[in-house]
Amino acid sequence: MIGVGVVYAIIGTLFAGIAVACALERDGSRRLGGAAFWGLFAVSFLFGDRLGDRGNGVLVLCLVLIGGLGGLGRAASPAVVVDDGPARRFGLALFLPILLVPGVTLVGSLASKGLTLAGRPLVDPKQATVISLALGVLLALAAAMAMIRPPFLTPVREARRLMAAVGWAAILPQLLAALGAVFALAGFGRAVGDLAGHGLPLDSRWVAVATYGVGMALFTMIMGNAFAALPVMVGAIGAPLLIGRFGGDPAVIGSLGMLCGYCGTLMTPMAAHNIVPTALLDLPPGAVIRAQAPTALLVLAANLALINLLAFRP
Repeated sequence: MIGVGVVYAIIGTLFAGIAVACALERDGSRRLGGAAFWGLFAVSFLFGDRLGDRGNGVLVLCLVLIGGLGGLGRAASPAVVVDDGPARRFGLALFLPILLVPGVTLVGSLASKGLTLAGRPLVDPKQATVISLALGVLLALAAAMAMIRPPFLTPVREARRLMAAVGWAAILPQLLAALGAVFALAGFGRAVGDLAGHGLPLDSRWVAVATYGVGMALFTMIMGNAFAALPVMVGAIGAPLLIGRFGGDPAVIGSLGMLCGYCGTLMTPMAAHNIVPTALLDLPPGAVIRAQAPTALLVLAANLALINLLAFRP
């Protein structure tokens, strides 16, 4: 059965290639620190299940030390030369490889659950979407390479250049998602629910919905990841109140709660999609967030209204 380990192997191989590219840099500050950092990150994907909890903990501490002490630096990579030849040659067809990613993900998620081999599922049903996403990325990369025909190692070199520009913040979403799991196991959601119950009139369904949605946005802003915030707010408000007391639809509450969290990602400096453009485009701190905040607040208000409208229908 194809499981999520295949996806980890693909990601680990990519970061191993980035580590080798760092080590082979002739110029650039702290190239060996970059090689060590991305090499350890690759090890976590390739062999993390064999290292055990203590081994992975030591690995994470090493990553923190290298990043915290400035061991990554910035590579003195050659300036990027923009070649508009492929754009003139292919036109809008140049976007076809990108569209393969969501297309293959959608089709694979729906079709792979029915595939069996010797009476067993061919793809792990719980990880069908993640595996389909990885397949879509690989197919998109193959299609782009076939169309443009760059040098074979160009994807690794470009990945190295991107990681040099973003630095340690590239792994921030993964670390914050792990933090959310730790909070959930520690009973943080229950503590938040007790605190909200003492200060807010949660006997009102509208107040409970507002607390749940705004809480999702706020905790996502703190953690930088809606997946990390969801178990906290579902444990605090979603499950005991919206579902248990008011009889809400769990699917609607969970999905729209995630959308409330995504509104928080538009307004936090902890999210990767706010960090990356700021680093790559040399934007002023907070410029991306200021541009996105009005839209985020409007969408958050719409999500709260939709939860009240759709989750509690008779």
